[in-house]
Amino acid sequence: MQTLTAKGNAAAAAEDIGNIVSLEHVNVRIDDQSLATLFYIVGLGFTRDPYMNVGLTNIWVNIGEQQFHLPTGKPQVLRGHTGLVVPDIAALKERLTSIEEQLKGTRFAWSDKGEYVEAFSPWGNAYRCYAPGAFGAMKLGVPYVELSVPRGSAAAIARFYERVFEAPGAVDDGVASVQVGVGQTLRFRESEQVPDYDGHHIAVYIANFSGPYAYLEERGLITEGIRNHQFRFQDIVDPDSGTPVFVLEHEVRSSRHPGFRRPLVNRGEPPF
Repeated sequence: MQTLTAKGNAAAAAEDIGNIVSLEHVNVRIDDQSLATLFYIVGLGFTRDPYMNVGLTNIWVNIGEQQFHLPTGKPQVLRGHTGLVVPDIAALKERLTSIEEQLKGTRFAWSDKGEYVEAFSPWGNAYRCYAPGAFGAMKLGVPYVELSVPRGSAAAIARFYERVFEAPGAVDDGVASVQVGVGQTLRFRESEQVPDYDGHHIAVYIANFSGPYAYLEERGLITEGIRNHQFRFQDIVDPDSGTPVFVLEHEVRSSRHPGFRRPLVNRGEPPF
């Protein structure tokens, strides 16, 4: 009976996603909106949001229920890579081939790795593109973001998300994997070399807004107070010691934020 109960508890725990409801967007600055359109819209095949930031200084790119935000500025490069699910890998490769000539002289490159297609933006941001089925039922979207972090920091990072956001996580072979929504994870892979932080950020939605805010505010970690149903922080600390272990700006939104569950327009069928 105890064995059955343990199995039942494990099965129930596997359904938990914690307080982080979803990973909503990744934000990196770029210095040329036309190149961004060529890579993200023409090459990767995603959709420019037709309702938000439709001018010449920013572009919001829809990928299923997630986005990239690409404001104009000094280019930023995520320290790691972003996982993507695309509807048709063969069509993706044709599109990436079609933009090669126009992106000569930039850091754009792509290659077929078998399990996935790896593509680099004109500024060097890395993406791994998978076919539907690689991450459950997702047909178009962002299943994970992976960051390179210092050696010995993965366990502390997992503790931080568990303690502050009640987000289930696990550490295996130097990689902390944290649940940040249904079928979505943040991965923190230990590395000998971690590039300097340049200001890129991620955005997440949470259900219990006041608890994480109070924890971070008491420790002086809030970098932008509550505004438009969100706040920001940068330092991930070891909750046992308070020692900073990694820097990544988080835009933390409540479910009252006007962007929560906003339907995103995506090209192609079936609807995503």
